[in-house]
Amino acid sequence: MAKKKTTRSRATTTPDAHVAEPDGSPVIVRATANEIQTMGGGSASDLPTFEQISEAAYHRYLQRGGQHGHDFDDWLDAERSLRSRN
Repeated sequence: MAKKKTTRSRATTTPDAHVAEPDGSPVIVRATANEIQTMGGGSASDLPTFEQISEAAYHRYLQRGGQHGHDFDDWLDAERSLRSRN
């Protein structure tokens, strides 16, 4: 006796398909890091590098007398300062 082929239909989605949360609310789409870097007409090359931010944050640390516990604030301040120069 010949076996009968059965096919299962599988739901497929495309990368651009709109998907809803389980409660039916729409999914919030967030910009990718690359899109954020190039918003406002700037380019990724206009942004400070990791090394530049790191060095500026270290200098802020030294200016504060080497007091520990403020590394995150130093980093954010350094990054903000360097971005405002571009």
